[in-house]
Amino acid sequence: MVLWPAVALVGFFVLTGLVIAMGTSTTARYERERAAASSVPARSAAEPVGARAA
Repeated sequence: MVLWPAVALVGFFVLTGLVIAMGTSTTARYERERAAASSVPARSAAEPVGARAA
């Protein structure tokens, strides 16, 4: 009788741990890509779009 609630509880904790692990690794990858993108200087055009000569 007590077996199935225990299995459900263990399964819940396993799946919760899996979701946390996946979220942590995805967040770390996002932060690395964001840091790499901000360290590369953006290429700027000779004249900004919409600029008018006086």
